[in-house]
Amino acid sequence: MNAEPRYHACIIAGGSGERFWPMSRAQSPKHLLRLFSGRTLLEETILRLRGVVADGNIWIITNAAQVPLIREAIPWFPGDHIVGEPEKRDTAPAAALATGLVRARNPDGVLALLPADALIRDAKRFGEQLAQAFRWADRSGKAASSLLTFAVPATFPATGYGYLELGPEIDRGSEGSRLLGVRRFVEKPDEATARGYLADGRYAWNSGMFVWGVGQFLAEAGRSAPELAAFIRDFPAGDPAAYLAAKFGALAKVSVDYAILEKAASVATVLAEFDWDDVGSWSSLPKHLAVDASGNVARGAVASVGTSNTIAVSNGRLIALCGVRDLVVVETPDAVLVCHRDSVQDIKKLLPQVPREAR
Repeated sequence: MNAEPRYHACIIAGGSGERFWPMSRAQSPKHLLRLFSGRTLLEETILRLRGVVADGNIWIITNAAQVPLIREAIPWFPGDHIVGEPEKRDTAPAAALATGLVRARNPDGVLALLPADALIRDAKRFGEQLAQAFRWADRSGKAASSLLTFAVPATFPATGYGYLELGPEIDRGSEGSRLLGVRRFVEKPDEATARGYLADGRYAWNSGMFVWGVGQFLAEAGRSAPELAAFIRDFPAGDPAAYLAAKFGALAKVSVDYAILEKAASVATVLAEFDWDDVGSWSSLPKHLAVDASGNVARGAVASVGTSNTIAVSNGRLIALCGVRDLVVVETPDAVLVCHRDSVQDIKKLLPQVPREAR
């Protein structure tokens, strides 16, 4: 299938994945780990776009420190399509950077903004739905187009995700996708509220995946975030490094949800029909790797007896487990993590006590 030349994808790959310490660090961020296959999460994200977005229209937006790491990890990817932010400024500036990058090359462009570290196994259905989302966001360049999100049906009362309150169906794609209205964006809830959302049935997880026409995003930014609109309009067509060094750091640290989407005139969402996991912590592994009869997940050199519900990952040395349960044990050449499974979200709180060279 020939990809529409106006369609672009910008992959956000700047996070550090602190909850995957000690494997994920400044020099080996989460999206460059090979946790679930022989490929990194970033590679998997790029490959899922094939057939929907032309290879020359895929961009990686990261922080300046990670540019050489990404170039080394995926040497086959065009180096000039890896763009480094000089400072961390949250998702609204990143979205403006992506939109400016595409607009400078095609004012009629349509772009998908995607995280680098989501795990999606059903690449075929993802590609079909992404192609339909592009068509919906395009609308032949009409200004009335919506900014689109992807909503993932909630399967448990997650407290680590933002939610979308879903509205009525707007359209149905020829391949079966459903386009729904968005009544409101909801911040990460407490457990009781999340249970209420799950029971209600009108709420879905906000996946952090977006599709919009550059003209529509620019118009919305002009209404609610003029500084982002100016940044987009002035974005250069050539190498953006000097422009980013001069302008990017002045943009406010704010999420794209808060700065643009929650205030936009029209936001709609595609209901995801593919599997999705943001694999936010070590406790995500049992959903995607082999689990033995005692509920254990082992990767690498691991021996155990009388052990249950434990996740063990060795990167070299033998991990020997005897009579323990509900633990996460991760070995690297210079650090060993031992953590209760219920405490994996707190690993990032541990890092200030870890020597800087081991972070």
